[in-house]
Amino acid sequence: MATNFKKLQNGSDIRGVALEGIAGEHVNLDPEAAWTLTMGFVHWLSDKTGKRPEELTVSIGHDSRLSAGQLKEGAITGLTDLGVRVYDCGLASTPAMFMSTVFEEYQCDGAIMITASHLPFNRNGFKYFDKDGGLNKADIAWITEWAEHRTMYGVETLEMHPEGTVESRDLIGTYSDYLRAKIIREVAHPDHPEQPLKGLKIVVDAGNGAGGFYASRILEPLGADVSGSQFLEPDGTFPNHQPNPENKEAMASISSKVLSTGADFGLIFDTDVDRSSAVDRTGKEISRNAIVAMAAALIAKEHPGTTVVTDSITSDQLTVYLEECLGLKHLRFKRGYKNVINKSMELNAAGIDSQLAIETSGHAAYKENYFLDDGAYLATKIVIKAAQLAQQGATIDVLLSSLEEPKEAVEVRFPIEGENFGEVGAKVLDELKAWAEERADMGVSVVEPNYEGVRLNFRMEGLSGWCLLRKSLHDPILPLNVEVTEGECAVILEEIKAFLRRYEQVVVK
Repeated sequence: MATNFKKLQNGSDIRGVALEGIAGEHVNLDPEAAWTLTMGFVHWLSDKTGKRPEELTVSIGHDSRLSAGQLKEGAITGLTDLGVRVYDCGLASTPAMFMSTVFEEYQCDGAIMITASHLPFNRNGFKYFDKDGGLNKADIAWITEWAEHRTMYGVETLEMHPEGTVESRDLIGTYSDYLRAKIIREVAHPDHPEQPLKGLKIVVDAGNGAGGFYASRILEPLGADVSGSQFLEPDGTFPNHQPNPENKEAMASISSKVLSTGADFGLIFDTDVDRSSAVDRTGKEISRNAIVAMAAALIAKEHPGTTVVTDSITSDQLTVYLEECLGLKHLRFKRGYKNVINKSMELNAAGIDSQLAIETSGHAAYKENYFLDDGAYLATKIVIKAAQLAQQGATIDVLLSSLEEPKEAVEVRFPIEGENFGEVGAKVLDELKAWAEERADMGVSVVEPNYEGVRLNFRMEGLSGWCLLRKSLHDPILPLNVEVTEGECAVILEEIKAFLRRYEQVVVK
C-alpha cells in the first residue's frame, strides 16, 4: 500500500481507514504505515529528549477498535526495531496513556494511543504524547513529513539497534488506583471512608469503548451501585450506539437508563475516554453548555475569578452563568480541544490564572491535571461532588440550577464545492461581516472580540439570539450554529441562507 502520510494528519492526531467494509473507503492505515509513523515518532522523541532510541521507554495502548491489534503489532515492531523499551498496556484510555509519562512506576519518555475517538468502526489512528502532553499540529506534521521522506527516498535517519524489549503492563489498573485514591481522599466520608460512594447509584455508559473500567475498577470498589450500567463490554463494532457524548441517540439512551433504574446520575464516555458528559437524576442531559458549566462549578470555590477558556459555539447564557453566578471569567476561543488547551496555557504563562480549558464536545482539561483532556478525571470530580452533596441531602443538579438554557438551538452545515474551498470560505466570512454591519439599524450586530468565524447578535422585535458561521477545522464545510432565547432559530437561519445563496460554490438547501 502506497501511503500518503500527510493526508493521515487530522489536526494533532493521525486518523485513517484501517479496515475495509464501507463503500468507497479504502485502507490507507495498515501495519506498515504504523511501523513507519512510529519510527517518525521515535525520531521526534529522540530529538526532543536528547536520548538515543535505545535509551527511550515508550508505552502503547489502544481502545476497542477491531483494527487495534494489527496496528499495535506494526507500531511495536517500529519501536523494537530501534531498540526502544516498550510497555504494552493493552486496552487503555487516551488519558491513561499520557499518565504513563507521570506515574513513578512507569516514567515513560513517550506514549502512543491507538484510537480514532468516536469515528466509525473502519477508522483508526494514533495520538502521541511526551512528558509535556499531547503533540501539537506542527509536531504531527513533522512526523508525517519524516514518514513521507522515508517512504519516497528510503531515508534512514535512525540507525537500527538490537531489538528492544516488550513488557505487558496493567496501566488501567494503576490509573484506576490513582482515581480511587483521589475519591477516597476528597470525599473523606466520616462513616465509611474506604467506601465513600456507598448509597449512590450511578449508571455508566461506555458505548462499548474502553471506558468500562470506570464502573468495575473505580466506582464499584468504592461502594457505588453500578448495576444499571450499560455497554461496558469492549466491542469495536459499536453495536448499541455511537460512543460519543455529542450523539443524540447516545445521550437519549443513558438518560432513559438513569430514569428506568432510578439512578442518582449517569456518566457517559467516548471510545477512548478523553471526553465525558453526564445525566442528572431526572434524565436531563449535562452536555454541551451544561457540561462546561458543571466543569467550571467544580472549581469555582477554589479558584475565584479564574478564566475558563471554551470553544467558539458556547451560548450567551453560559457566559452569564460563569461570570455572574460563579464569579469567573469566560474567554470564548476557537473549536479544537488543543486550541482551547493551548490558549489556557498561554494565559497562565502571561500571568492570567486559567484553571479550565473545555470544549462543548466534552473535552475538559484542568490545570490541576496537567491540562490533560481526561473524561474520567472530569467524571471523578463530578462523582466527588455528588458524594459530598449526598452527605448534605442534595444532588448534583443543584449546581446548575442557575444556568439558563436557550429556547432553541440548531446547527446546520453548508458544503463548499470545488478545490478552492478555503478561499471561498474566507471570502464568505469577510463579506458576512460587511453584510451585518449594513444591518446595524435592523438589530444585527457583529460580536467582538471573536476568535473564529463571524458571530452575530440579533436583537429585534420578537427575536433575540445569535449565530456563528465558521470554517470547519478540516473539511470543506461552513458550520452554522444558531441559538435564540426569544423567537425562532428559523428566522436567523433563513437570513443567513439568503446571504449564502450569493455564492455558487456554497450548497444551500
